[in-house]
Amino acid sequence: MDTFDAIKARRAIKKFDSTYKMTAEQVESLMKLTLLSPTSYNQQNWRFVTVTDQPTKEKIHVAARNQAQPLDGSLVILLCGNMNAWKDDPMRYWKNHPLEKQEHVKEAMHKKYSDSPQNRRDEAMRSCGFAGQTIMLAAKQMGLDSCPMVGFDYDEMAKIINLPEDHLIVLMIVVGKAVSPANERGGQLSLKDVVFENKFN
Repeated sequence: MDTFDAIKARRAIKKFDSTYKMTAEQVESLMKLTLLSPTSYNQQNWRFVTVTDQPTKEKIHVAARNQAQPLDGSLVILLCGNMNAWKDDPMRYWKNHPLEKQEHVKEAMHKKYSDSPQNRRDEAMRSCGFAGQTIMLAAKQMGLDSCPMVGFDYDEMAKIINLPEDHLIVLMIVVGKAVSPANERGGQLSLKDVVFENKFN
C-alpha cells in the first residue's frame, strides 16, 4: 500500500473480528518496524507491552471501561515511557559513532533531563506518539486495522502489566481485523483553521 493511501485509510476501528489471530511473526514484524520510530537523542525511551493472552486481554477490557476493542482485537500494545532511559547506559545509543559523539550526547541528555521530571515526561509522550503512528500505519500496510485508546484506568492498567515505578503509560493501541468500517469522519477542520504560514495571524 502506498504511504499516502495508508494515511488516508487508517481509521480508529471500534469493532474487531474476535476470531482473527495475528501470528507471532506478524507481531514481531510490526514491532521491529516500530523500533525505527524516532526519539530525541536516539534514547529509545519507549517500552512496549504486547498482549495476545486472552485472560490478560479480558483484564485490560475491564480496565478500559468494558470497551470491546482490547477484548476482540488480536493484539493489544501498551506504549509506555521509560523516564530514566536517558541515564540507562546512554553510551549504547550512539555505539556506532566515535566516543566523542557518545560523550557529547551523554552530557547533553544529563543537562536536559537530570533535574527536570517535566522534560523526561514530555520526551516520553513525544516518543510514544511517534511510535504510535508508526504502529498504526505499519499495521495498515500489513492489511490490518487499529484503534488508539486512552480511555482506561491508568492505575489499574499499571497493575495488570506490572509497570515499573519509573515508567508511565502513554496510550494503548489495539491491532486486528475490522468487522465493520469506521464511521464517517466527524469533520476535518480546513487548512486555514490549523495551518499558519511563518507565524500565527
